[in-house]
Amino acid sequence: MDIIGLIISNPKVGVISISFLITLAMTLVTKFFTNQERMKELKGMQKKHQEKMKEHKGNLDKQKEIQKEIMSISMEMMKHSFKPLLITFLPIIVIFTWARGIFMETAIASTWLWWYIGVSIASSIILRKVLDVA
Repeated sequence: MDIIGLIISNPKVGVISISFLITLAMTLVTKFFTNQERMKELKGMQKKHQEKMKEHKGNLDKQKEIQKEIMSISMEMMKHSFKPLLITFLPIIVIFTWARGIFMETAIASTWLWWYIGVSIASSIILRKVLDVA
């Protein structure tokens, strides 16, 4: 039996497998195409600035200043995460188009995307911790 036959005969396992493999690939691309040390440094800076925001709760001028710094950090983090997005975007679109065609013939035709989303969120959390991805 070929892979498509296996997916059609057991669609939930197929969605779970595809979701995990896509998430693994995206996590690995993120790990190897972003500066992990800089991302961790930026996350730490962001956390410190959020604590400063809490300390200066009544001082609006200070909060605005801190908010500008947080926005600057967030923009840099977004720049770092854009490269993996560019690398994975087109292959993901192709895979989703293929998967939609396959899963429309199965018992989970109306819910396969929700299965994918749930599994990919859980897989992403686990894989990012295991692979130490910022």
